[in-house]
Amino acid sequence: MAASKKADKARLQQLRDELNHHIHRYHVLDEPEISDGQYDALYDELLSIEAAHPDWVTSDSPSQRVGGAPLAEFNQVRHDVPMLSLEKCTTADELGEWIERCKGLLDQPEKLRLSCEPKIDGVAVALNYEQGVLVLAATRGDGETGEDITANVRTIKSIPLRLSAADVPDRVQVRGEIYIPQSDFEAYNKKAVALGLKPMINPRNGAAGSLRQLDSKITAERPLTMFCYSMGATEGSWQPETHAEVIETFSRWGLRTNPLVRVVADRDGALAYINEIQELRHTLGYDIDGVVVKVNALSMQAELGTVTRKPRWAIAFKYPAEEAVSRVDKVEFQVGRTGSITPVARLQPVFVGGVTVSNATLHNMDEISRLDLHLGDWVMIRRAGDVIPQVVSVILSRRPADAAAISLPERCPACDSPIVRTGDEAVARCSASPQVCPAQRKEGIKHFASRLALDIDGLGDKLVEQMVDQGLIATSADLFALSVTDIASLERMGEKSAANLVAALEASKETTLAKFIYALGIRDVGEATAAALAQHFADLQALIKAGPEELEQVDDVGPIVAGRILEFFADADNLKIVTQLIEAGVRWPAIEKGANSELLKGQTWVLTGTLTSLSRNEAKAILVGMGAKVAGSVSAKTHQVVAGPGAGSKLEKAQKLNLPVMDEEEFLQYLQQHGVEI
Repeated sequence: MAASKKADKARLQQLRDELNHHIHRYHVLDEPEISDGQYDALYDELLSIEAAHPDWVTSDSPSQRVGGAPLAEFNQVRHDVPMLSLEKCTTADELGEWIERCKGLLDQPEKLRLSCEPKIDGVAVALNYEQGVLVLAATRGDGETGEDITANVRTIKSIPLRLSAADVPDRVQVRGEIYIPQSDFEAYNKKAVALGLKPMINPRNGAAGSLRQLDSKITAERPLTMFCYSMGATEGSWQPETHAEVIETFSRWGLRTNPLVRVVADRDGALAYINEIQELRHTLGYDIDGVVVKVNALSMQAELGTVTRKPRWAIAFKYPAEEAVSRVDKVEFQVGRTGSITPVARLQPVFVGGVTVSNATLHNMDEISRLDLHLGDWVMIRRAGDVIPQVVSVILSRRPADAAAISLPERCPACDSPIVRTGDEAVARCSASPQVCPAQRKEGIKHFASRLALDIDGLGDKLVEQMVDQGLIATSADLFALSVTDIASLERMGEKSAANLVAALEASKETTLAKFIYALGIRDVGEATAAALAQHFADLQALIKAGPEELEQVDDVGPIVAGRILEFFADADNLKIVTQLIEAGVRWPAIEKGANSELLKGQTWVLTGTLTSLSRNEAKAILVGMGAKVAGSVSAKTHQVVAGPGAGSKLEKAQKLNLPVMDEEEFLQYLQQHGVEI
């Protein structure tokens, strides 16, 4: 027993040292060495040991502070009401246990209602307003004392410098999360790399670093924004009764609040909300790591109180971590359908975002140089939804002595042709044509069969590779000459599976001109450009014969894309494949220029959020058919935004620019008014 106790005490000290080390690297140096999930695991282990031995808890333990120590360069600010951290849970049972604990401590548990909101992955900040004027902004710091970042916060345009509503209290503290929207993060990093500056590691780390800049002019250049989610100390006549009322009042005062905040009745309602937000997670436009569930009535919050620096009246339901640390064992170079050479990191398998990841994209050699990546390096991996995992940073402090530099191969790994890099292109390419390079052939056929192209059900990547390797097919047109016997001869394919695939191939012949153009795999011609080409020309032969001037009249087609199209159709092998596809029976309905075909000509529309009555792709096709250009981002040139449930940063930007916004019901009514059947 004594030995076990001694081991626990030694482990406790080890955990404190490790956690303090990582707190310093993350909050002070901006150089994290471990993922959030790994940090949480260490912290949870610390709490477990301290809970078993409360007499071992010391004032300098990481459990006795929230966040990192205030930086010496900033003035320190003591919070009138401590900024507390939240208890965490990860299962429905744990959430239910928390709700039952709350009920057991309340005088009227039957009146319990819960407020739910996304847990923003940013930096907690308190804003102090006096007589409606922003006088102080401070970070959470250790919960008791934070850092005065007023000069930096004043540069954030989404935070009002004055609350002009008549009912603003004499003094009020507004709390919330400052963060960087995903699209702004990507745009900032792209610009930083182009200028030779250090890019941000991830949005949360970028937000934290931006707020710690001593020069507020630097902060002003960072794309920061804020969601306000609770109040601190307040003086005056304003006495809200519920958390929902606080959020509603904040919004009325001009503070930015999350439109997804919702009050639910019970555990089932909270779980339904948690599942809904998890499904919407990757459409929100900002990073979240879970959902915060709060007791809605403020009187009940006061009744429940706090314990060990955590409120009893709130809990954070955490989703699986989306960042993890792994080691790069080797780098392989893959060949794409246009000959692009893409380096891929082969990793020691690591569990991240709910799945085990063993590969991560490295994009191109410029990205390897930017990361200063070597073989054997320990790296931070990020995975978001269905997006291919990416290497976001190298942990230089853990670089092994034998780490080796990575160089671009001189010859194509698939066909041994020279690899070339032309002009200002970041991408190196195989110099051979698809007729010579088997990797390009395989990727081109996979693209042809993909969901947004001919959508051939059952024709997976492995099957395509088998077919090409065994000489059954060399082009997409060869697919339609396959027999049941041909397919059944392949590994893991029986007669029934082969018959199903032949039927799927036959069904895929009924397509649209837009999908057919996209399926051809013309370089730089994506789904939207293919739809615009189909709408403009309405006939394949007209597109094939078009010159550069006519091509450039099409939305999204400039000189470079026009050149790609001309080059594709000038190739005799490509024209031969197109002819063979049509002779095999691939067909599409004629495009008739109806009354609405130019109704939206010259207009740019943006779709955001989740549409329930039709898919985003269907909505896009309808709008393109009416002459509109459907863009992926909002700008001052946008004519109309359609916002479904879960709309995030695009909707916010549209509102800032005073652009017209339709919800899904209004959009459907608009289409019906113009004779579009859904």
